[in-house]
Amino acid sequence: MKKSLLLISILLLASCEDGAGVEEFVLMGLDTKAASPLGRSTKLKAKNVILFIGDGMGPNHVSLARLSIGGSEHRLSFENFPITGIVYNHSAESLSTDSAAAATAWATGIKTTNGFLSVDAERKFLPNIVELLNTKGYLSGLVATSSITHATPAAFYAHIHNRYKEKEIAKMLIESDISIALGGGAKFFDFSPSNESLHVIYKKESLDNNLLSSYPRVIGLFAEGGLDRKLAPPTQLKMTEIALNFLAKKSLNCKGFFLMSEGSQIDWAGHDNNVKYMLSEFVDFENSVQAGIDFSKENQGTLILVTADHATGGLILQKPIGSKIRSQWTTESHDLSPINIYAYGPGSELFSGVMNNTEIFDRILLALDYSNLDSKNCVN
Repeated sequence: MKKSLLLISILLLASCEDGAGVEEFVLMGLDTKAASPLGRSTKLKAKNVILFIGDGMGPNHVSLARLSIGGSEHRLSFENFPITGIVYNHSAESLSTDSAAAATAWATGIKTTNGFLSVDAERKFLPNIVELLNTKGYLSGLVATSSITHATPAAFYAHIHNRYKEKEIAKMLIESDISIALGGGAKFFDFSPSNESLHVIYKKESLDNNLLSSYPRVIGLFAEGGLDRKLAPPTQLKMTEIALNFLAKKSLNCKGFFLMSEGSQIDWAGHDNNVKYMLSEFVDFENSVQAGIDFSKENQGTLILVTADHATGGLILQKPIGSKIRSQWTTESHDLSPINIYAYGPGSELFSGVMNNTEIFDRILLALDYSNLDSKNCVN
């Protein structure tokens, strides 16, 4: 009997320590936007690609955001996309991926070890999609609400076996093919006078389209680390709009562009088991996706993808009490949920069904008809 009680005590202690049973109530929202399905593209191939990443955004995070904004009949912007798929996201050595391994899968089409960035499990260099597209005359950009040297954005320019070596990663960004990178992480950078072609900004007031378009490359660093909302940094929406405008102008004489925009702190809120934090980050992410949709309507060769690296927090949604949704966190870590991918624009039909996260890389290149693109320098 004593052994049984001891075992139960240990299980309860482990459960409490990992955030299990953390329950929060969320009021059902009233700002309902009914389903308004977006049509399928008539274009055969994409010119531009916008990849939106909700870091830590599992299916239940999406459901809770939808319900909290507009209730059961509400649809988020990307829930109107014509194509939805399911993505399996294990890493090379673990069922539970981290952001570095997941981002490497999208960026290179190869699974790697957790913590590795665009190198394989044997630490060998893997060319990433930005580098491949650069040889075909494409420009690329990155947006993140974390440091721009954090795991997800870093996989698109860094090649290193330790995601936490952010000073080394910052050097790789400076030397990379990325045309515009906006986020936090100023403390990791050391700019030399020789970087004359690189324009660096630190204040959100400097996010001016007319000013930035006169520079060939831009890095914006709006915090020492991740963006602190209490200090009113630029939103993901604002940075995404600026990056889209910059890349659209700069790629007029190019094949097109690739932009990755990440809502990084959805994941951080999941680790904190903080629903209010998660939902506030989700609103910014949702607004950013809508900006991408608005851009694509004016630039109809644009493929938009919305997905996640993994789900964080083991979020469960329980039967509501009145107009309040019962949400429960079951872990402070990543969980094993498969995640969704939503696609709109030319090539979107390639993202239907069940796939491995490495296939996102392959299918983006198919959407761009990469194998038939000729090599061409981009003049801007």
